[in-house]
Amino acid sequence: MVTRTPLMAGNWKMNFDHLQSIAFVQKLAWTLKDGKHDFGAVEVAVFPPFTDLRSVQTLVDADKLKIAYGGQDLSPHESGAYTGDISGRFLSALGCRYVLVGHSERRTLHGETDEICRDKVAAAARSGLVPVLCVGETSEDLEAHGAAAVPVSQLRAALEGNDAVTELVIAYEPVWAIGSGEAATPEQAQTVCRALRETLAELRGDDMAGDTRLLYGGSVKASNVVGFMREPDIDGALIGGASLKIDEFSAIVRYRQHVGS
Repeated sequence: MVTRTPLMAGNWKMNFDHLQSIAFVQKLAWTLKDGKHDFGAVEVAVFPPFTDLRSVQTLVDADKLKIAYGGQDLSPHESGAYTGDISGRFLSALGCRYVLVGHSERRTLHGETDEICRDKVAAAARSGLVPVLCVGETSEDLEAHGAAAVPVSQLRAALEGNDAVTELVIAYEPVWAIGSGEAATPEQAQTVCRALRETLAELRGDDMAGDTRLLYGGSVKASNVVGFMREPDIDGALIGGASLKIDEFSAIVRYRQHVGS
């Protein structure tokens, strides 16, 4: 039986300056400690803005916190004349374990194509980072192509030619659910995640498919996370707005306390 450690990842987007990030991570660590959270059973990660990463690194290292962190994006290039871009090597040097690739807001607002996302996945792997590949469909995609078609296509494109990528996390985030307050049903999310895992098995074999964690993202809250975590192919959540609230995020992280309720 394959055992995957669930991952609860908070994407702060463009929120919190470096001082706010320090205060938040400290309070999160205290809250989870008071709640006797088992970090070995459920991994916790935060994705702050770039300007906060050094502050988060210093706090995590100094207090030996068991909270992972990562970048919200990276450049497909390692260095050069790319004003405003952030190299994966820079993130790695700051102790990042993860980096988001292809978030729907990057695809929609910044015109990131499947090809750009593929190159960013490759750049993450070269820098020793675990890419958290975001895939998902709009309501128009869903109506035109049906469930799973677009996310599966995005996964295939991201892994094309990227044989060096041996570890990744996949986050299914239906664009129609993000920020809407209306999450997909657990059954809908499971259908897509199952298709993604089957595609990964086809492309990379059963071992990698069995080891890879699949997250659901899209209006995740403490009140609905348990339903998603009961599904066999959902291994955690990519959390947006709820990750900015200590009580809400910590309750999501401690979902196991409510599984039987």
